[in-house]
Amino acid sequence: MELKKYIRTVENFPEEGVKFKDISLLLANGEALHYTIEKMSVLAKDADIIVGPDARGFLFGTPVAAKLSKPFIMVRKKGKLPGEVISCEYGLEYGRSILEIQKGLVKPGQKAVIIDDVLATGGTLEAITKLLTDQGVEVSKIIVLMELDGFNARQRLNCDIESLIFVDKNDIE
Repeated sequence: MELKKYIRTVENFPEEGVKFKDISLLLANGEALHYTIEKMSVLAKDADIIVGPDARGFLFGTPVAAKLSKPFIMVRKKGKLPGEVISCEYGLEYGRSILEIQKGLVKPGQKAVIIDDVLATGGTLEAITKLLTDQGVEVSKIIVLMELDGFNARQRLNCDIESLIFVDKNDIE
């Protein structure tokens, strides 16, 4: 299946100059969504845990975890998770942010697969990797729906990366 046809570019969203890659068409097509989850599930089959960032990582990571009968671990921005959390501060294009994971949900020695929608600069996935490895978890793979070429994100991430779609950052119309 050609998943690229279910992705569109929205010019100047969420701000001027940004070419946002919208996955709404893929999510709204049951066959394309099913195909995506199936492909990601095959790639994630050897994981002990599936990890996904809020919010679009939840859209793909949760059904993959359910299909494989694996735990799904949420990563959210600061203040969005109850209870005791472990935090990681990281840089964004326009400042800094903090990601958190609930304490006690992962165990040293586990193999994690991180699932998200887009790999662009790699900053968020690098921060999630640090959150996990600091707790003794091995990040064995990162799986994304699409990878935007031209940002050199693979150099930031020291792990196996699987992308269902490769896109030049200016490619999708």
